[in-house]
Amino acid sequence: MKIVCIGGGPAGLYFALLMKRLNPAHDITVIERNRPYDTFGWGVVFSDATMDNMRQWDAPTADAIQQAFNHWDDIELLFKGQVIRSGGHGFVGIGRKKLLNILQARCEALGVRLVFEQEVDDDAAFADADLIVASDGINSRIRTLHQAQFRPELVVRPNRYIWLGTRKLYDAFTFIFEKTEHGWFQAHIYKFDQHTSTFIVECPEPVWRAHGLDQATQEASVAFCEKLFARHLQGERLMTNARHLRGSAWLNFTRVKCDRWWVRNANGAHVVLMGDAVHTAHFAIGSGTKLALEDAIGLTREFKRLGDSPAQIEQVLSDYQASRSVEALRLQNAAWNAMEWFEVCGERYCDQLEPPQFMYSMLTRSQRISHENLRLRDRQWLEGYERWFAGRDGLAVADAARPPPPMFTPYTVRGVTLKNRVVVSPMAQYSCVDGVPGDYHLVHLGARALGGAGLVMAEMTCVSPEGRITPGCPGLYNAEQKAAWQRIADWIHEHSDARFGMQIGHAGPKASTRLAWDGTDLPLPQGNWPIVSASPQQYLPGISQRARALTQAEMQVILQQFVQAAQSAADIGVDWLELHCAHGYLLSAFISPLTNQRTDEYGGSLENRLRFPLEVFRAMRAVWPPQRPMSVRISATDWVEGGTTPADAVAIARAFKEAGADLIDCSSGQVSKQEQPVFGRMWQTPFADRIRQEAGIATMAVGAISEADHVNSIIAAGRADLCAVARPHLANPAWTLTEAARIGYADMTWPRPYFQGKRQLEAGFERARAAGGAPI
Repeated sequence: MKIVCIGGGPAGLYFALLMKRLNPAHDITVIERNRPYDTFGWGVVFSDATMDNMRQWDAPTADAIQQAFNHWDDIELLFKGQVIRSGGHGFVGIGRKKLLNILQARCEALGVRLVFEQEVDDDAAFADADLIVASDGINSRIRTLHQAQFRPELVVRPNRYIWLGTRKLYDAFTFIFEKTEHGWFQAHIYKFDQHTSTFIVECPEPVWRAHGLDQATQEASVAFCEKLFARHLQGERLMTNARHLRGSAWLNFTRVKCDRWWVRNANGAHVVLMGDAVHTAHFAIGSGTKLALEDAIGLTREFKRLGDSPAQIEQVLSDYQASRSVEALRLQNAAWNAMEWFEVCGERYCDQLEPPQFMYSMLTRSQRISHENLRLRDRQWLEGYERWFAGRDGLAVADAARPPPPMFTPYTVRGVTLKNRVVVSPMAQYSCVDGVPGDYHLVHLGARALGGAGLVMAEMTCVSPEGRITPGCPGLYNAEQKAAWQRIADWIHEHSDARFGMQIGHAGPKASTRLAWDGTDLPLPQGNWPIVSASPQQYLPGISQRARALTQAEMQVILQQFVQAAQSAADIGVDWLELHCAHGYLLSAFISPLTNQRTDEYGGSLENRLRFPLEVFRAMRAVWPPQRPMSVRISATDWVEGGTTPADAVAIARAFKEAGADLIDCSSGQVSKQEQPVFGRMWQTPFADRIRQEAGIATMAVGAISEADHVNSIIAAGRADLCAVARPHLANPAWTLTEAARIGYADMTWPRPYFQGKRQLEAGFERARAAGGAPI
């Protein structure tokens, strides 16, 4: 085959040498616009795993890189006067110029033709090529030429960064955070040869502008950074090799993601994108070079598997995109998470978190490194952090004792202490008769109270018959219901050390519907009752009943119903009360601009839309015992353009905090059927994180939290104070006890009658770990 690689970066060079090695008969040319040995940037970094992968495909290249690279295991943080170091992370650093030199030399040794100082504006110039690899970087001309087919998505991010070097040598991947009068700067630093370290300085755009760096020359920018980090540089200078760039050399990162990775051009040749031309990964996790090299391996692998002839190219490229796009997207998502952490850390974490927790948050920023993964990397550091975390909350741990994982530390609010951070989420059971919970609820909630969670929440309990979601939903509006709940509360308090919570709400426009297994959100086939909302609306267009708008007089009646329910909950000894202001139910319908079009003082601005929910909350708080906690569940976003946003959620949380709320339970959506949520592991935790840091109120994280590792990571990083676990508790009432055994935490107290099961479960997990398997 005749192959032309446009762009002489790591992707193009490595693919060229791998294909030449696969079949020396291939005619391969790499065309680079720069002169030999010219390059922008200082060092690049990738993981030990990437090196292992390269060794399998071309040992001489891997050997040459290994002789030139700098390897380190440690990450070090310099923050608020403290130095914190964690090991076991496994990075490889090498000068970008040195890496390219090694790849160029290997290409020449194998017979690849290298052409320098030649611009390529159009792939049509290579009419006789069978395959054209566009590895021409983030500003790829070839991608732009065929953008209608490649369909690229380019997102420019807000932070500014400048890529510098220094002769000061660092023996760890080092992060330095410095605060100025205008905000925070951070430096990402790593050694890449025996004389030089990469020194990337980053800050938010407003901070950058406030310091006048938008008007600064490169020389002035370098001088500013030298002064800012002078005590860390210890007399060494900062250097730039970006003189070819106009202005100050401060850049914005651009995330590139293409819908299609290959096309056929006008000559019939196949054109495939590779490296930064097809996808970029932020330097926060150092995966750009990794992606480029593994793209080259991935495409070569498909040619080796399917045949390296022109007849196979189309199938090879199809399979290449199918296989590589999944891995590339995974890394891009991790890099996106890490990038966003650095973009908001000055506003969200630097001032709020103490250095040990800041370090933990930074290490887990990409969500690829979990709590137990940190234990594998550096047990001593993690257990030291666990000991600090427990001690911060007043739990003394002897030096020789294993500290409790963060999820098993107690949590105190007002006069109530939860034994751990796990909450059985409120989950509708549709099993009441006339709003009265019966034996089913006693068994359901009682079993989960015995299962180890710190707080067991009953499902949304409604303040009136008309406020029920379905005829099977519970209420707390008459004496029979109150007595039934009293029975449950008493049983939980007598037989377990769990706390019992109730969530009080009114279904509003989503009331009078069928039991879930008969059709979620569908109106009753008969026996419907009138439904109300902030404004006239129909939840399921053309299907649902149409809710009418409440009058102000009716709102006051409903407010009193909430107050009566709160008083009843207090009377029966409920430990924790939550007001439901989420998911499109009545109070949520007042908050969201999608469902509140009122023209009185209860509509319009967010302040006005919050007026009625806040009135309800304050009235309930007034009758709720001051020594008991009260939380609010909100939809942190409607997932609909024009609806409630995460920024709105921070304002909502602040308003409820001012009204006396102790915690915000951070859910999202279910307000409009036009919603487009983005699901995934721990997918709603970022809302809890943002609200906790920016509104300064405790939060509960919810949504696809399904294992101890998730809970520990969330709690340890300070992303939330509690974690509500729903579906796993439906499958296993003793989920918390099971997860404690799974991670080897034996200090968990079990109900006495269940004690024999504790040791058997722990022994089973111990055998699985000893055998090298993952406990299940």
